[in-house]
Amino acid sequence: MREERSKSEPFSSVDAAWLRIDVPTNMALITGVMVFDEPLDLERLKITIQYRLLRYERFRQRIREDHGLRGSLRWEVDPNFDLDAHIQRIEMPEPGGLAGLQALAGHLMSTPLDRNRPLWHIHLVENMGEGSALVVRLHHCIADGMALVQVLLSLADERADAPVPEPPEEPRSTESTLFGKIILPPLRLTNEALRLSGKFLQGSLNILDDPWYFKGIAKEGMANATALAKLLLMGTDRKTLFRGECGVAKRVTWSEPIHLEDVKAIGNAYGGTVNDVLLSAMTGALRRYLEYRQEEVDFLDIRAVVPVSIRPPEDFDKLGNRFGLVFLPLPVGLKDPIARLAVLKQRMDSIKDSREAVVAFGILTAAGFSPRQVENIIVDLFGKKGTAVMTNVPGPRKLLYLAGKPIRFIMFWVPQPGGLGLGISILSYKGEVLVGVATDAGLIPDPEEIVRGFQEEIKALQQRVAALEHP
Repeated sequence: MREERSKSEPFSSVDAAWLRIDVPTNMALITGVMVFDEPLDLERLKITIQYRLLRYERFRQRIREDHGLRGSLRWEVDPNFDLDAHIQRIEMPEPGGLAGLQALAGHLMSTPLDRNRPLWHIHLVENMGEGSALVVRLHHCIADGMALVQVLLSLADERADAPVPEPPEEPRSTESTLFGKIILPPLRLTNEALRLSGKFLQGSLNILDDPWYFKGIAKEGMANATALAKLLLMGTDRKTLFRGECGVAKRVTWSEPIHLEDVKAIGNAYGGTVNDVLLSAMTGALRRYLEYRQEEVDFLDIRAVVPVSIRPPEDFDKLGNRFGLVFLPLPVGLKDPIARLAVLKQRMDSIKDSREAVVAFGILTAAGFSPRQVENIIVDLFGKKGTAVMTNVPGPRKLLYLAGKPIRFIMFWVPQPGGLGLGISILSYKGEVLVGVATDAGLIPDPEEIVRGFQEEIKALQQRVAALEHP
């Protein structure tokens, strides 16, 4: 035991806060789904997990709480680690098919992980038609959403006939992994949002040495002070049915694939990016849903809380929580899709030029803050200042293979802490875009209506483009 304790390492304040924020009504879990048209071989999957996932030591570590040190948390290697305890093979539940998989993912999203073991679990779902599915759960205290994408992609190959994984002779660099080769840094709004200068990022990290860095942040420039003031003075978001007291039960669903080229065509016609078009369509979908539920929508803006990765390139293959937040006002009150797209593009452009993400990161990771203080900040930032958590991840452009089988599609959701009942994930993969919606079953029992509205909004924008081309 003494040797095991000597290998332990402390939690960061942010990671500890994500552990403590767990409540039955909002588990701090990142949940991913992968679907295959062919059945996965369990033994081949285990070999892949053993030699690719477990090279990250964190996936062999459990939590240890030192009650004598004011309840401080540490990571320690689980002396009884058993891979079979983390990979479970199950039959597809009723009603079967995608509906059954969605019901299972919603159930697992609100099912706590065993805190006596490393905080991750994989369900291999069999009888998924002619194929299989994986439901992967990772606790947010291990890593953020960007890291989950890295973890999932670290398991994959670019070819079906790739050799069976073998024990690595030495840790691989990020550049040598599949992730480093084919995917842009995810959890970002745009390229510009991640291209923060090294000088500014280093300055932001340096001021974390001072718990009262708020006094000096204005020295970094008017832009930084403006972003900080905006964040601190931001009021509680508008009350809608999307926010309220959450229950335990969750619902998840996702859209049919949309061709990325079709989305680009809409953006080209109206001067917007792919992100602008997708976020505008989702805003229209939320408007349609509120109207469907007979809620007032005129002049309504609600905020999306958007996690933005601020990891430097050399840290892409490291775990932990390294992200900031931006708050995007969604013009739900605008009915016309073209006017809505124009307003959203303007707001997106304004965010791209701001320092909001790094300032939010500085607040979350400020030296001197206890985990309880960070927890309170997370609840305030997510639960009071926003209505939905929205992630947009540009994924691999080509087909990937896991354990020798092609991955048909990938989807994931991050937690919705602070009493939020709505999480939206937009992910591109092999030239297609999928939208996933996770909701609290009591607040939003029918997330498929939101997905249906999203697809109708995309169709409406395509019709407007067609009218421009053929008046």
